Amino acid sequence: MADGGRGDKSRHYSLTCPRCVRGTPVCHWLCQCFDIGHWQSQWHAARRLRLIILYGETVMSGDSLLRRNIQQSAHSRRQFLGGALTAAAVPLLGTPVGLAADATAAPRRKIKLGLVGCGKRGSWIANFFKEHGGYEFHAVADYFQDRADACGNAQDVDKSRRFSGLSGYKKVIDSGVEAVVLKTPPCFFPEHARAAAEAGLHVYVAKPVAVDVPGCLAIEAAGKTATRKQRVFLVDYQMPTAPANIQVAERIRKGEIGKPAKVVTSNIGGYHADPPRTATIEPQLRGGTWGNYVALGGGSICYFDIHAIDATLWVLGQRPVAAIGESRICRRDPHGDDSDVHAMIFDYADGPLHSHDGLALPTGATGEISTTIYGQIGYAVLEYFRKASLHVRGQKPFVAQVVDLYPNGAKRNIAAFHADILAGRFENPTVRRAVDGCLTCILGREAALRNGRLTMEELLKENRRLELDLTGLKV
Repeated sequence: MADGGRGDKSRHYSLTCPRCVRGTPVCHWLCQCFDIGHWQSQWHAARRLRLIILYGETVMSGDSLLRRNIQQSAHSRRQFLGGALTAAAVPLLGTPVGLAADATAAPRRKIKLGLVGCGKRGSWIANFFKEHGGYEFHAVADYFQDRADACGNAQDVDKSRRFSGLSGYKKVIDSGVEAVVLKTPPCFFPEHARAAAEAGLHVYVAKPVAVDVPGCLAIEAAGKTATRKQRVFLVDYQMPTAPANIQVAERIRKGEIGKPAKVVTSNIGGYHADPPRTATIEPQLRGGTWGNYVALGGGSICYFDIHAIDATLWVLGQRPVAAIGESRICRRDPHGDDSDVHAMIFDYADGPLHSHDGLALPTGATGEISTTIYGQIGYAVLEYFRKASLHVRGQKPFVAQVVDLYPNGAKRNIAAFHADILAGRFENPTVRRAVDGCLTCILGREAALRNGRLTMEELLKENRRLELDLTGLKV
């Protein structure tokens, strides 16, 4: 822009609104005009435009939020454990892509992608990768061939690159892809991520990253391998990507509610059908029934409750040092070993007491994933489905809706994954928090099963592996 952004103020940049799916000038979509002439420089405008593209909704003035998160992204792991975790590190890291004449222009290049796990969520999220426009599916794999074929048909993958069986992930890795998306039952993530990282691929993985301590440590090592090989490793959590949650977290860290004294996390939902066992675990690999088996999915506290627990670690910047709790199996005719009702308290070295409750029964109750943090002079709520808020006594509360987080969180992470690959950002900050979050859930699960107090140090020292019986499965 020859005039440095001070030129014709009638120039607007078109953007597709994710709510109405219509192309509309950005300045007409937002509350405040985005006319490029109103900004001091092309760089300033580019930063703001990328924020809008990643989030798909207005986030405050945006630029100060972006600047603060860039600064926070430089914090070391020691600072992270001490309480300075990056706010929304993945969506807001680093240098934005250049400003194009048309904001809806296709990404600079497409990344050759492989998908491992073509079940309900795997096939669902594959559509968002395709919709993004910066990816091309080259290979898919699932234990079941019919699933691999269905997903392959939907994503235009050649039949010769649709693999099945337990070793299908190896064939995807060897097929010539640049990156892999891992959406299998969580028990397989550590091995699949290790193999992909060692092969020099970028890795996009669902939560929880593991079901036991050895698996968590393997993911941590895979993340380090990815960074060493200059590859991106992103763990797909949604709550820290929501603009409403980001604003609340920022204000908590600024001390607006005082020092956190108590955290309450609540999860209602996550129920899966629990059919009878058969000679092999093959039926449990289909339809989400793996959620009822701790060795397959880590238990409901790991695959569902972890959303709220992860949000807690994201805000506090530290993992707990101990937990105490109890759990029950209350569903009718249970066959799996996972508890569906649990209550526990986490203890942090220099932080609040953290009370957590989880319920995974088909009660018909409204689903909930929430984190409430009570401070010395106020309280704040981070949400998955409803409104995030911050309340200080005597002041007007801040309230903002969390909008369609299940799809929008995935879309933001997909956009961030692509942007980090193209920009060469390999710090991979989501790995550390994902490992600590998973370890926290395992700590709570094990403390509840033992009906006593368990420290993180004891859990790590035990380093107990959950054995999985793969007898009779197709290799």
